[in-house]
Amino acid sequence: MSNLIADVKIPDSKLAKEAAELLREYGDELLWNHSNRVFLFGALQGTQNNVKYDPELLYISALFHDLGLTKHYSSPDKRFEVDGANAARDFLNSHGVPQESIRLVWDAIALHTTIGVAQYKEPEVALLYHGVGYDVMGENFDAISEELRHEIVTAFPRNDFKNRIIPAFFEGFKHKTETTFGNIKADVCAAMIPDFKRTNFCDCIHHSPWNE
Repeated sequence: MSNLIADVKIPDSKLAKEAAELLREYGDELLWNHSNRVFLFGALQGTQNNVKYDPELLYISALFHDLGLTKHYSSPDKRFEVDGANAARDFLNSHGVPQESIRLVWDAIALHTTIGVAQYKEPEVALLYHGVGYDVMGENFDAISEELRHEIVTAFPRNDFKNRIIPAFFEGFKHKTETTFGNIKADVCAAMIPDFKRTNFCDCIHHSPWNE
């Protein structure tokens, strides 16, 4: 496959290739195609808006952003976003990447589902967030032309993505549904678990150990 898709060059450094190999090894076809589309959609939006960003860091962030859903990287008690961010941090540390770059990747992955925050951070963080939003929910859909969308989806097919991604999310954190408190993945639990009871922030206040 060409490493130039929709006028975006997919990074092919040794670091980028090793990160891609990890996703190939521990992810699946759904995550592979989704993660690559996320990079391409995020990169396109960056280019269109004249945003200066590091393509390699954005690419690695995209490759790792859902790896916390996999058995290999999933912890028993952390949000899957944090598991993916920690995995990326360990990977980059092992390759001697500068700490500021590691922090950007960690933030991008950890915040990629945090609506109302991620889009206001550094370019790599914001572009990953926008790439995810574009691929999963079609946010700002017309910002990318039909021709470019077609080229990306031809290279990395959706293959019934709408119907497959919610069960895939749930599979990644069904053993720790408490980690969805206060974030949008509680919606996934509500969709997949009959009579799912969300933790309520107001209840946490009222039932706190304070005696007043």
